[in-house]
Amino acid sequence: MTTTVGVIGLGNMGGGIAATLARHDFPVFGFDLSQAARDRAAATGVTPVNSLNELLEKVDVVILSLPKAEHVERLCLGGEDAPVSDAAEDHHKAESLLALARPGLIVIDTTTSTPETSRKVAAALATRGINFIDAPVSGGPKGAASGSMSMVIGAEDEVLASAMPVLEAMSGSRVHVGRCGAGNVAKIANNMLAACHLISTAEAVAMAARAGVSPEKLLEGVNAGSGRSGASQVMFPNWVINKAYDSGFTMGLMRKDVGLASDLAQQLGMELPLANAVAQLWNESRATLDDSEDFCAIVQRTDPTLFGHGA
Repeated sequence: MTTTVGVIGLGNMGGGIAATLARHDFPVFGFDLSQAARDRAAATGVTPVNSLNELLEKVDVVILSLPKAEHVERLCLGGEDAPVSDAAEDHHKAESLLALARPGLIVIDTTTSTPETSRKVAAALATRGINFIDAPVSGGPKGAASGSMSMVIGAEDEVLASAMPVLEAMSGSRVHVGRCGAGNVAKIANNMLAACHLISTAEAVAMAARAGVSPEKLLEGVNAGSGRSGASQVMFPNWVINKAYDSGFTMGLMRKDVGLASDLAQQLGMELPLANAVAQLWNESRATLDDSEDFCAIVQRTDPTLFGHGA
């Protein structure tokens, strides 16, 4: 029996995920409040629908690709800002998965959310027989569109097994790190490191350039040694050295993720001096870098001449 999939949130990531699944011959339905996003999805083999209720009537698995934890909670549990139907007569009715989904549905949340939100949503949905997996992703829009992104997953073993065919089709690697909520703990830790590595790599490259070593050669040396990271191996070659700054992931989203790491450390009563310093640098960058800028542009704060658009 073919699994039918619904994707909620058809932006840079969700649109790519939906297109990838459609390419793997899953029947895919997509919902987004943006008509333009629905139209783009339709061009990739996804069947757009005009309401959450319409989508839920058709699918066995729902994938969420939303900006923040609060959007996940509102969509799943309801609230003033929950999505509404496109039908004019339904505009007064807030919709939610808790209210509309049928028992047996599997919800896969790819949003970088919080472990508290994942556990709260999972517990509430479980009262209706709905399963919830937190599976935040890395790899950006290109990874979503190619099916090569990585996932860190929080789920019960039996639920994960049921969802695995869909997860395998939409990602290149999957690491099951624990029960519900664990996926978001791992993703927050990952993005905290990425935020650190972008700045530390920028400082290393700038120092070497000042000392007469080209950025390209410095990165070649670092990537052959123990100082390599995702920043030196992927971010700098693809989006910084060529000054493209078009990764598809924004300053605003990384600032949000850095904030999630700071909040988690505070909740745990931990003092993390390096993480605190990096969080302060990302916060201070608001003075010169808008939330809409590419997140790799943070390196311009280290050396505007070396890394700036006009350099």
